[in-house]
Parts: sequence; C-alpha cells; structure tokens
Amino acid sequence: MAIFLDEHSRVIVQGMTGSEGAKHTRRMLAAGTRVVGGVNARKAGTSVDFDDVTLPVFGTVAEAMAETGATVSVLFVPPAFTKDAVIEAVDAGIGLAVVITEGVPVHDTAQFWAHAATKSTTRIIGPNCPGIISPGKSNAGIIPADITKPGSIGLVSKSGTLTYQLMHELKDFGFTTCVGIGGDPIVGTTHIDAIAAFEADPETELIVMIGEIGGDAEERAAEFVRDNVSKPVVGYVAGFTAPEGKTMGHAGAIVSGSSGTAEAKKQAMEAVGIRVGKTPSETAALARAILTS
Repeated sequence: MAIFLDEHSRVIVQGMTGSEGAKHTRRMLAAGTRVVGGVNARKAGTSVDFDDVTLPVFGTVAEAMAETGATVSVLFVPPAFTKDAVIEAVDAGIGLAVVITEGVPVHDTAQFWAHAATKSTTRIIGPNCPGIISPGKSNAGIIPADITKPGSIGLVSKSGTLTYQLMHELKDFGFTTCVGIGGDPIVGTTHIDAIAAFEADPETELIVMIGEIGGDAEERAAEFVRDNVSKPVVGYVAGFTAPEGKTMGHAGAIVSGSSGTAEAKKQAMEAVGIRVGKTPSETAALARAILTS
C-alpha cells in the first residue's frame, strides 16, 4: 500500500506550460505517474507534447477534473500567484494539492490553509517542498524516482535533500511512501499527519521522521508517537551546529533562545522511544538495525 498517493492517482499540473512545470511533468511521466493534463488559463485549449504522450491544457482545475477525473494537482506556480492557485484547486474539490513553490509569503499560506480547512476535502502538501512519491506507483513533485524502490519504510521529512539521502541510503529496504512536507513556518500536511497515515498502513513497518531546527513540530510529533504509534520510529534533526537567531535554509529553520534547537528536539524524541541519529547516515543505520533485528 501507500499513503496519500498510489498507482490510481490521476495527476494534473498547475503551471505545466512553464519551464519548471514542463521539466518535472516529463520526469513524473517517466516515473510512471498518471499525469492527465495541465492548467493554465492563458493557454487553455492547447496541448503539450512530452515524448510519447500529448497532454491537454485546461483553463481551470475544475475543468481539468471534469474532463480527466484528476485527483491530484501538483503546483509549479510563481509565489505571487500560488495562493489563488491553491484556493482554485481547493474550491474545485481536488483530493490532494502538492505545492512545490518556494518563497510563498507565510500570510498567503495561512490564508489558503485556512480556506482548505473549511472545505475538508483537500489535503495540501507544502509549500516549499519536494512533493510525494510512492515508489513504483506514482511520483507527484520533484523527488528523484530512481534512487530507491518499493519497500516497507515510511518517510516524512521537512528537507528535500535529506529525503533523497535517506531514500538512497535505505534503498535496499525500500519505501511505501516518502513525503516531503516542506520547511516553511506553516505547511499543509504535518509530521503528525504522515505518521498517523503510516501507522494505519499495514505495509509500513518502520517510520523515519526527519526534522530540523525551529518551531515545535518535532516535539508535538513525539507526543503523538508516544500516545498513538505502535511501529518503530527513527528520527533525525538537521541543525545541531546552527547559531542562535540565524535562519538556516528554510524559512522556518530558526532557533530562538532555547526554543527549537536540535538538541531539545532530539531529547523530546528520545524521551518517547524514538531512536535519533546525529547524522543522516547514522539514522539510516539505526533504521537498518531495527529492520534486520
């Protein structure tokens, strides 16, 4: 099985006609994703050739869904237009919106997240994320599809590059689904959301959770694991050497006083039985040891 995305998912791409959208649409198709069209109001009625498939461009998400049965939208939309694009997808009733765009203003994310919460039909992943992949089934976003295989590990991560590293280091075991939730201060799908789904997935045997400095998402996830999760969880927190008060990479990765430090997160996770690595490779080794014990 997989969470949120599987071989039956029908994907549209908002921004498919742009350079990034077109490039990653081609990569998603090559990975076996069922991409069924794109959305661009200015180019509605046209089509785009991708090697051996031609995909139609629709004027709206609602039109694309009506014509193709799409259940997932991947957004490659400039930051200034992302809020409206997500709200359009939510209003159309898409099941999953994967927001790849980086640099979305936090107040815009707050507005489209709150709007989605009133609808109860659309799951948002992102923004500022690499997307989601269920290896061998579907790939919605920019995650490389050829660095791992289907298997028994569920991975949820704030960091795109660390997602890729853990996927590669544990490729001998493989993954049910890898979810890159993004590192902005506000994101749609959280660690807790993904961990709950992995706990309910019978094929996921172990969960890997990657966090980073800033905020308290990892501490809250640790509390959830303590109270609700029976499967083994392995964690990693990026930023053990980050200086106080300096944003590190992601907009949400900033330490304020004693709040949000990697050490504090590590202690909170270990207190509930999550084994935490000090490096990505050590984290992979901990997961491997559990799976082979």
